[in-house]
Amino acid sequence: MRRLMLLRHAKALRAEGLQDFDRPLSTAGRDQARLIGEFMASRGLAPGLVLVSTALRARETFDLVDIFLHPPPGRVDEPLIYEATASSLFDIARGLPGGQPSVLLVGHNPGFEELANELISAGDGTALARFHGHMTMGALAVIDFKAERWNKIEGRGGSLALFVTPALAEAKK
Repeated sequence: MRRLMLLRHAKALRAEGLQDFDRPLSTAGRDQARLIGEFMASRGLAPGLVLVSTALRARETFDLVDIFLHPPPGRVDEPLIYEATASSLFDIARGLPGGQPSVLLVGHNPGFEELANELISAGDGTALARFHGHMTMGALAVIDFKAERWNKIEGRGGSLALFVTPALAEAKK
């Protein structure tokens, strides 16, 4: 089995004169990222590897999530995730190292939302109802595949095991 977790970056600031790539998290976004990190730790969601978009808001999101993950996963800052299409993200997922059965990608919409919609064909009823095709800021989707290797995962071959937003994570504290 392979487990792909998609984490959309938390809420970022929009400041005049600041390039999109360089937008930092807002205070609310920092809180959102911590909530997701606490939630992941409390549920034993421990990826062996994390690929993080090189955009500042994605790196800051994972830095705040990572505090809660034990043991800390391996991390690769991946520039191809920034502004990636669903197709490009799917290629990244299919190229993940075979020795890593559980991987977290940290990045952006619309690519993450489109990828999730292309991968998920079934899953937990509550998770599917919460997801409803949308990944809000700070949302985490956990998608399981029956494939034994990453290069064997297929579109519509995933099962949504869990979907949580920062607000839901806070409510479950």
